[in-house]
Amino acid sequence: MKMTIKGKTILNGEVEISSSKNAILPILAASLLTDDIIEINKVPNINDVIIISKLLTQLGKNVKQEPSRLLLEGNCNAYHPPYELVRQIRASFLIMGPLLARKGKVRVALPGGCSIGTRPIDLHLKGFQALGADISLNSGDVVAKANQLIGTHIYLDYPSVGATENLIMAAAMAKGVSHIENAALEPEIVDLANFINSMGGKINGAGTNVIKIEGVRELKGIKYTPIPDRIEAGTYMVAVAATGGDALIKNIIPEHLKAITAKLIESGAEVSESEDYLRIRREAKIKPVYIKTLPYPGFPTDMQAQFMAYLSCSLGSSVISESVFENRFMHVQELARMGADIKTEGRIAIIRGVKKLTGAKVKASDLRAGAALVIAALIAQGDTILLESEHVDRGYENIASKLNAMGAQIENE
Repeated sequence: MKMTIKGKTILNGEVEISSSKNAILPILAASLLTDDIIEINKVPNINDVIIISKLLTQLGKNVKQEPSRLLLEGNCNAYHPPYELVRQIRASFLIMGPLLARKGKVRVALPGGCSIGTRPIDLHLKGFQALGADISLNSGDVVAKANQLIGTHIYLDYPSVGATENLIMAAAMAKGVSHIENAALEPEIVDLANFINSMGGKINGAGTNVIKIEGVRELKGIKYTPIPDRIEAGTYMVAVAATGGDALIKNIIPEHLKAITAKLIESGAEVSESEDYLRIRREAKIKPVYIKTLPYPGFPTDMQAQFMAYLSCSLGSSVISESVFENRFMHVQELARMGADIKTEGRIAIIRGVKKLTGAKVKASDLRAGAALVIAALIAQGDTILLESEHVDRGYENIASKLNAMGAQIENE
């Protein structure tokens, strides 16, 4: 797939933010913890949700998709999802925790998804072992077995979001009490805990670095609406600021956006907040800033590429230090095709502001790199053709139509 994007666009108006991709994927995996009907509302129409829904269907779940709603019901009668689905999405590994809790066994291929570093799964596996699972490798698959998971004390060497989520789901139905120390603090962790607690789980401390999980014997069906997508919100905030526009970003939780908001204000944009929306505009020149990506509540690695596109036209030199993932500067050479002046050394990127970017034919290497190239295309002179734009559709619902409603001219092919 490809997008054709007209440049020199100013974004104005408003945009409604969809439910969080990074919240709904573990929530859908957690539906495996019960046979009862789970109703998920405000479901974004994105490729990652479609893939995880297919994966759950392969495991035996009855998944009914309606406009903006998913109904999930039934017992998972399989424990080995097909490689063809697993390789497409990293979140597929999140089925390990709930399947291990419910079935006592799971076999899954090493996960796929974006190529932005190793993102090791060893923290997941060490946690499962601590809960009493036997782990082995068989023909490229990870195999985990446990007659009964037993509550325990787990210390994560790094506050991994995926490992925290997987271990919460496994411990939710373990025998006894578990504590996860150095747990990830992300809002999506809190949303998963709220979802499981709504089902009858007993999870305390989500959003802090120590989470206590008291295992229960069964969980029940519920209706649930995930939190708004803070990365989608941040992406539109940067897009509006980059184009010198003025827009309302609706259906947000401002607390989740503090690090992004702070850097935009530092760069010369104006941000005013309300309870569930904010207004962003920029009239001043773009000022250079220093950014270091960190786990939440620090600056999110998923916003690094978008800011790099934005800062490409700043007055002066900006520095971005990527401390979360290695190999996450693959968008740099594509931005360079458009005239950006960016030098990288290891995990450091120095962005020297240029007077203008120029439309070009570029390629999205991953989800957030694709979003960055869309932003660059909006401020460039001339048209840009973005190849492999399906990466963007993995995480942004109707991005072309949402931007077009604010004044962009984007065509999907």
